[in-house]
Amino acid sequence: MRMIADTVSVADLSADPHPILHRLRSEAPVSWISALHAWLVTGHELAIQVMLDAVTFTVDDPRFSTQQVIGPSMLSLDGPEHRRHRDPFGGPFRAVKVRELQDYADRTASRLVSDLAVGGSGDLRAEVAGPLAVEVMTKVLDLHDVEVADVLTWYRQIVDAVHVVTEGGQVPESGHEAFAALKTAVTRTSSASSLLKSVGKTGTLTIDEIASNVAVLLFGGIVTSESSSAIAFRFLLDDASLISALRDDRSLIRPFVEETFRLEPSAAAVDRYATADVELGGKEISAGDLVRVSLSAANRDPAVFADPDGFDMDRDFGRSVTFARGPHSCLGIHLARLEAVAAVTALVGEPGAIARHLDPITGLVFRAPDKVVANWPGDGSSLR
Repeated sequence: MRMIADTVSVADLSADPHPILHRLRSEAPVSWISALHAWLVTGHELAIQVMLDAVTFTVDDPRFSTQQVIGPSMLSLDGPEHRRHRDPFGGPFRAVKVRELQDYADRTASRLVSDLAVGGSGDLRAEVAGPLAVEVMTKVLDLHDVEVADVLTWYRQIVDAVHVVTEGGQVPESGHEAFAALKTAVTRTSSASSLLKSVGKTGTLTIDEIASNVAVLLFGGIVTSESSSAIAFRFLLDDASLISALRDDRSLIRPFVEETFRLEPSAAAVDRYATADVELGGKEISAGDLVRVSLSAANRDPAVFADPDGFDMDRDFGRSVTFARGPHSCLGIHLARLEAVAAVTALVGEPGAIARHLDPITGLVFRAPDKVVANWPGDGSSLR
């Protein structure tokens, strides 16, 4: 009898992967997926094991997709080199510093949602989640004289390039051009930006390395926050009772956001490369093999989460791996939460929003709905 691992395709994993991931986990928590040319880890415990062991399972490999687009950075290095690249940027992303952005994020999200409500309709991903993520990240990185529209364009071109490489293609010219434009902006504003000036004064990173890491932070910060907010919007608009519940009790917004993070991580998987022959989950993995950890699967492991496909705001979210674990845990975890909560708070604060068009959540590695279009009928009667 053929195992599901022998038949699963990239299209299967890009559309609605959750039934397939459940079946893969039940057959074996580590499976060779020919379509991915990779081992896929679907068990929660093994996923954490791989992410914590940066010696056996490394990101430092020339095949790493993001490295091909923007060069070596904190995302594609391990050990002392990883810390050299990451540590100078850590300050603004600490929880205590992120909390200082609360009012700014709330005001920005409220303005963006209000503009859509006044117009009567709009795409919450393109017109709220994306601009919110860019405006906040531009402020965090203290980039000067950089247009939000330009940053969004560079970001989308870099994301598209990473998608192409992840699926086995070559870096498109648009990806190289977007990174070159970003590098020019970073070089031009580094002397004015307090953060980039501080990073430069450490003397540990060259301007090329600073640009690569800024690209990572923009790429990671925007894709995580934009997609996470878009996913939260989709869950919210798909169930009018949720909007009412969150409007009546704002303390539910944070657990609502955490549950959407668990059910649909915007970064659905992380890649590692085996540095030596190793046994994992009963499978013999060879040195050099690609090992893809499915955060989506780990977050729905029934051994950890009861009724894993159900929506439950009373869960222990401390066991979620949405933002990864280990040395490469997401630097922007606090920022993503801040923005998603601000975005949802702004939406529930505009009475009358109803779904007009909700695209499905899709994507192989980076997942989100393409569009989340809402209508405001004008009198809010739809939810009364």
